[in-house]
Amino acid sequence: MCRSVKTLFNFDPPATSEEVHAAALQYVRKISGSTHPSQANQEAFDAAVAAIAAATQELLDGLVTTAPPKNREVEAAKAKARAAERFGTETS
Repeated sequence: MCRSVKTLFNFDPPATSEEVHAAALQYVRKISGSTHPSQANQEAFDAAVAAIAAATQELLDGLVTTAPPKNREVEAAKAKARAAERFGTETS
């Protein structure tokens, strides 16, 4: 799975359309093996990103939970601490 694709559900504030698009773009890049498709493949690449972004938004809109929304800053700090422990780097 793409390590750069982040969880988008149950955050306050909710995921933006830009975040959904970025996740879809990362997914299509991973699946296609290309960060910049050729001109011949650009239309199919862009259509896939749009379709996946729409499906992702539909999924996020349809999910329900009783858990309280997560705080983006707190989750980012946790991720940074995990990375520091995993890679032996200092957090600043």
